[in-house]
Amino acid sequence: MLTQSRRFTVTAKRAFAMISAHARPMANLLRGRPVLATFQVTLRCNSACGYCDLPLNQGRYELTREEIRGIFGQLYTEGIRFVLVQGGEPLLRTDLVDILSDLSLLGLQVTVITNGTRLTTDLVARFASLRLPLSVSLDTLDRARYRQIRGADQLPQVLAGLSLLVQYPYPKFLTCIVSEVNREEVPDVVRFAKARGFIPVVGAYHWNVGLYGKEDTGLMYGRSAAAGLFELLLKEDLIPPGYFRHFVKDSAVWLRGERLEPCDAGRYSIAIDASGQVSACLAMPGVGNLREVPYREILGRFDRTQIQVCSDCSSCNRLDGRVVGTILRHPVTAWRTPVRFQ
Repeated sequence: MLTQSRRFTVTAKRAFAMISAHARPMANLLRGRPVLATFQVTLRCNSACGYCDLPLNQGRYELTREEIRGIFGQLYTEGIRFVLVQGGEPLLRTDLVDILSDLSLLGLQVTVITNGTRLTTDLVARFASLRLPLSVSLDTLDRARYRQIRGADQLPQVLAGLSLLVQYPYPKFLTCIVSEVNREEVPDVVRFAKARGFIPVVGAYHWNVGLYGKEDTGLMYGRSAAAGLFELLLKEDLIPPGYFRHFVKDSAVWLRGERLEPCDAGRYSIAIDASGQVSACLAMPGVGNLREVPYREILGRFDRTQIQVCSDCSSCNRLDGRVVGTILRHPVTAWRTPVRFQ
């Protein structure tokens, strides 16, 4: 039985640990340092999306599970708390669940972003045991359009995977990227998502934005027509309140050629590729590898002028580079954001 003095010591240690866990990320927000990392756990992919220009399937080095655990342990001490785990296709890594477990045990809040083609009953159960938010990409419900957009005939696999998530108890998102091929169908995809308890996240296809997004003449849209689609989603109240509705509004603003609020890539967020190379966002070149260069030195290498120019030109409205800053600037909007549909 604990004595009163011993009980006080244990309580004080727990309180100190809790304060320490929150103090560094809060200090980062005040100082303009990253709290979110987008992590490409693999650059292998089983799709060939027309709008993707990431350096996939090039046989480059992938961090081992042990290296990932060590790197993200250091990033945690530096105030990183949120990690978006994506690819390529992350489910192609056979050790993915072990990696996710390691990241969760470090205290990081992890979201898995997948194309949904390789979901299984066992994987879903293991994700649930880790209480992970999941984001599944789905641009269309038409098999021929899916094949045209994604470069692979995999819609049946995705729909089967989504069916396994109907009762998933943790936040789940369905991300739809608007292109000319699926533009008129997007409202139906949003309704499909909401009917199955997914929060719909609708973004715009970007091309020629730094290193990100390639020109695909079959997918490229007229900006006014695409803006009209985002405005329709808002008018018909298809997007839930909070951040994701704000994101749709930003998409319409961007497509009309108007200036967005500042992009905070490299400030509140960073991107890390499968080899450990760090960049301000996926659209920008790497500035150092965490296997070789100290994290703080890497932060000092970001070209802030380049980031500012990119932001001022409203060249994109990528969610991962803008989400933290938008939440800070619009706390009421953030508070209204749902984490699930019933």
